[in-house]
Amino acid sequence: MIAPGHDCFLTEEETAMLDGRLGPGTAMAMRMVVALAKVLDADRLIPVHNAHIDSCLYHGQAGLDFAQKLVDLGARVAVPTTLNVSSLDLMHPGLIRLPPEEAVPARALMDAYRALGARATWTCAPYQTLERPTLGEDIAWAESNAIVFANSVLGARTERYGDFIDICAAITGRVPHAGLHLSELRVPTLEIDCSELSPQLLGHEAGWAALGGVIGRIAGSRIPLLTGIDPALIDEDKLKAFGATAASSGGLALFHVAGFTPEARAAGWNSAPEREIITAAMVRGIRDELTTAGPSDALDTVALGTPHFSLSEFGKLAALVGVQPSFAKSCTVWISTSREVLGQAKEAGQAQLAQARGARIVVDTCTYVTPILGPEERSVMTPSGKWAWYAPMNLGVEVIFGTLEECVASAVAGKVVRHDWQWE
Repeated sequence: MIAPGHDCFLTEEETAMLDGRLGPGTAMAMRMVVALAKVLDADRLIPVHNAHIDSCLYHGQAGLDFAQKLVDLGARVAVPTTLNVSSLDLMHPGLIRLPPEEAVPARALMDAYRALGARATWTCAPYQTLERPTLGEDIAWAESNAIVFANSVLGARTERYGDFIDICAAITGRVPHAGLHLSELRVPTLEIDCSELSPQLLGHEAGWAALGGVIGRIAGSRIPLLTGIDPALIDEDKLKAFGATAASSGGLALFHVAGFTPEARAAGWNSAPEREIITAAMVRGIRDELTTAGPSDALDTVALGTPHFSLSEFGKLAALVGVQPSFAKSCTVWISTSREVLGQAKEAGQAQLAQARGARIVVDTCTYVTPILGPEERSVMTPSGKWAWYAPMNLGVEVIFGTLEECVASAVAGKVVRHDWQWE
């Protein structure tokens, strides 16, 4: 069948979804997917294996009404579906300082997505779950850092799906055959030469986050290929930090690293038609730009885990705090993570070690999107480029951007401590 008003071919099953034979909820979702296909000029729809829903944060009644309408119409997800961060931490009641008129509908929104059959992961890092997509799989993921990680580090294929279309794709199990689902649109068009960057600068996540800020602005709509980096210096935490900042600052949805990311290895990509050389000064420039606080060394808070803290990051933190005294009482250390990773970190004893030093752990949400920090917490240090990018606008705080080592040393000292050698 050709979809009404558009040259998009629909299979018999897809036609049944559209005309309501598979239920009114599925029909509602399919109407939105077909409408998106029309906008993207897609010739057909393709099945997806997995979905991740971004629209779990309560931003107003419209989002709740949409999810509840799908529930009332009997819709259910057709593929394994994970849920992004919400507005509440259900494991630590009372931690979130939302008034009842916002907390009640926020909880109702979470309940609605669970009623649709999605898994209560409440994480912005679904790639840290035990089940994650593999090379070449078509998926429907929303949440900017998750999109860029899935496309780049896992080699799965997703467009930049946003609120409402994400759950519709999960219900129908379909997305338009367009954008980054197409092989020809995933080829690198811009080489980013990083050979001038030192091993110490590329040896920590914050350096990669700042590099992401540089590339996010340079790349624009182009697909970058990072070259000149020793694969021994690369791990998933660094690529997570890179992608999250690049997606925040420039809208990047896909990058490749020569000799490391799966598509770059498979295709043997070592160059691209255009070339830009990155210097340490450019990376330090983003570090300084993300630092909005003045020259004072005052520090109230350290914020870790945006995107959510991984099990390996808990291990890195444990190694640092294991040889340090407790954090200063004047400095609160917040760690945002997922329920699944927190369970693993507790099994390893790493979460308890951080808490014994004074850290506080948040799940289901994140400290830059919902009111967790107290009114006295105005000066915040973080190794997360994404947190540093959004928090000043969202929370009205002053940010000091630094490495994890700098953050831990600062939390212990109760004031900002810099390790300039890490940025040379």
